[in-house]
Amino acid sequence: MSLPVHLVPSLDAATTGSTVVVEGDEAHHAVAVRRLRTGEQVVLTDGLGRAVVGEVGETGKRRLEVVVTSVTSEPEPAPAVTVVQALPKGDRGELAVEVLTEVGVARVVPWAAARSVAVWKGERAEKGLAKWRATAREAAKQSRRSWHPVVDPLATTAGVVDLVAAADLAVVLHEDATDPLSGLEVPALGSVLVVVGPEGGIAPEELDALTAAGARSVRLGAEVLRTSTAGVAAVAALLARTPRWG
Repeated sequence: MSLPVHLVPSLDAATTGSTVVVEGDEAHHAVAVRRLRTGEQVVLTDGLGRAVVGEVGETGKRRLEVVVTSVTSEPEPAPAVTVVQALPKGDRGELAVEVLTEVGVARVVPWAAARSVAVWKGERAEKGLAKWRATAREAAKQSRRSWHPVVDPLATTAGVVDLVAAADLAVVLHEDATDPLSGLEVPALGSVLVVVGPEGGIAPEELDALTAAGARSVRLGAEVLRTSTAGVAAVAALLARTPRWG
């Protein structure tokens, strides 16, 4: 059975034999929900490549002490994949973040596309971003990632254009594109950006701006996927052509 995984702010000082203190919601979840007890094994990660396996020492309602038995440090996976996800309606945004985290993306950028049905403004924007970040955090622990993805604040189309210009490879998924995603050369290092439009599709002026900045307009296949699943299908297809999945 896999050991439970919990997130801590930092493991910079963790060494074999040292004690790491887990506090707050993570400790409450470990002690009250998972019912971890003294002597049991647990994995702690900082989400930045470092992880430890340790033995549970003292526990409290919102406190957990872990005695470290081993420490690992992993390099950041390359290429780093960012997905720009147009805001979908309902809870499909959290679904997209969950599966994108599981497949290994480094960054998710919510996008206020012209044809997005959902609108993030004011308090709704804060709540939406908080949900996406919480979903990414829990999915990263579930999939046992040492590097957790970053979820950016809501981006405008101008912001997405800047991301496209900075990427080593940028693709925008479009049902009318003639070039297949499978035909692309994917860099083994550097950055890859995937732009996923809303349910109503990417507006012509948005597509023009993205391609002018260097994005390749590509299609996945004959089927038209939902916005919440198109990104994970594209990322999987791209990663399969890199050493990460080689």
